[in-house]
Parts: sequence; C-alpha cells; structure tokens
Amino acid sequence: MGLLNGRSAVVTGGGRGIGRGHCLHLAKQGASVVVNDIDLEEARKVVAEIAEQGGKASTNDSDISTREGAQALISQCVDEFGGIHAVVNNAGNVRDRSFLKMTDEEFMGVVRVHQAGTFMCSQEAALRMRDQGTGGAIVNTVSAAHFGNFGQTNYAGSKGAIASMTYTWALELARYGIRVNAISPSGTTRMSATYKGPDGKDVDLPFNDPTQNGAFVAFLCSDAAAWISGQIFGTGSDRVAILEQPRYGTAIHKDGGWSTEDLAEKFEGYFKSKLEPIGIMKPPYPFYDGVKPPSK
Repeated sequence: MGLLNGRSAVVTGGGRGIGRGHCLHLAKQGASVVVNDIDLEEARKVVAEIAEQGGKASTNDSDISTREGAQALISQCVDEFGGIHAVVNNAGNVRDRSFLKMTDEEFMGVVRVHQAGTFMCSQEAALRMRDQGTGGAIVNTVSAAHFGNFGQTNYAGSKGAIASMTYTWALELARYGIRVNAISPSGTTRMSATYKGPDGKDVDLPFNDPTQNGAFVAFLCSDAAAWISGQIFGTGSDRVAILEQPRYGTAIHKDGGWSTEDLAEKFEGYFKSKLEPIGIMKPPYPFYDGVKPPSK
C-alpha cells in the first residue's frame, strides 16, 4: 500500500528533470498524477513510465502562467481523477541577465511563470480542496538563488517571493486542512547549467540525480507529514535540510532612538563582525574595504 493511494496530484513542469522525479515518486506511492508540461511529448514519456509501473497518470500542456491555464489544469485533475489532493509547483524558466542589462520582458517572463504561476495554480487547487472538505498539500519550489545569485534578479526575486507566499499560505489555509511547504531542490537539469559563480562566470557542477527530490515531495503530500506546514526544506544530494526562516538577529537599542550621528559613530563597533554573507555559496562578507566606483 502506498502512502498516497486514492489521492490525486498535479505536478507543473513534470516532463523533465526534477518535475519528472516528483511525478514518478507520487505515482509510486499510489497517487494519480496529472503531468503538466509545455512540452507535451516529454509529459507523454513520463505518463508512459508511470503506466509501465502500474500507475495512473495523464498529460496536460496548459500554460500555468495564465489564469485560464491554471484553471484548466486543476479542473482536469478533478474531472479525470475525482478530486485534487496535492499540487506541486515545479514549473520554471530562466532568462539570466545582469541587473543593468535585464529587460522588462526578461524580468516579467520569469516572474509570470514562477511567482504568478505558483500563485494561480495554488489558489485554484486550494479552492477545490476547501470545497471538497478533504484538505490537501501544496508543495512550492524555491531555490538557494533567493539568497542572491549573479545575473538572476528575476529568478532569485521570484523564489524569494515564493518563500514568503509559502509562510503566508500555511497560516491562512490551515483552517481548511491544507498544508503548505516548499522545497529548495538540487539536481542536474537544463536550468542548473546556467549557474554562475560570484564573478559571473560559468561553473561546472557535479552531477546530482534530479529525481531524488521526488521521494521527499511524496512524503510531504502524505498523511505522514500532516504535522508539517510553513516549512522550506533543502532536498536532493543525499540529504534533507531545513532552510531557516528569516528572523531578526543581533540588535542594539538606545532610549529615544538612534540619530544618524550616533549610528555613524557606533554602528561599526557593534556590527562590523556580524554583517551577513551573501550569495548562494555564502562566502565571507566581501565588502569590508568599501564598495567603490571603478578608478578613472
């Protein structure tokens, strides 16, 4: 008996890489899966894999960055499989460009798929889950890029927004029995090939099996994880890790508040050794010598 027998799930961007792994693991645990991908041929391959293993799945190529596409996707799951119990927001794209060169379309093209697509698919699914009275699970996808990554204002910004949406939806949807979590997956995919180091140059990364993330997603969608909501986990690469949520750290207080002159005098003494490292790899804070314009 699988942990998801009798359940139905939707996976966006399920035709390749990490999304394919989610679909295979959900089906392995007994879920009926709608495999959404704009590349319908890739989605069909995943459905065929699932069928060969005795599972149930169907394809969908709706554009999840539109309200019409999100509605069609969730409606298909309900119509074909009798309801919806999990949605995994995995679909993504990248249009990398350094901040000063990024166009509006490069920015919004990524925001529409990642942030807006996650919002619309989750909302459509949550409304159905509420009306079914069954509860359910939403699993979003963030990335270590939201710590900061060269050339990814659009992608990193979207992933940071999805993290904040995850926390908020967990609070709002608990009353309906809907749990909301996110993963920050690792795996070698077409998107990971765009990764750049702090100097903006391409970096060769070791191969990581992208399907490995799916086992944890299937767990999050099951009743075994009924006590988990509002959390973000790093998955893949043989590990599961909690990503610590934003929180206030070291603080200084002064009766009556701080003047600008006070801060100019005192701030370095309190905080110079405590400034946060930035970027995916979290190197030591790099700007102690100042951020200066290029010499002329």
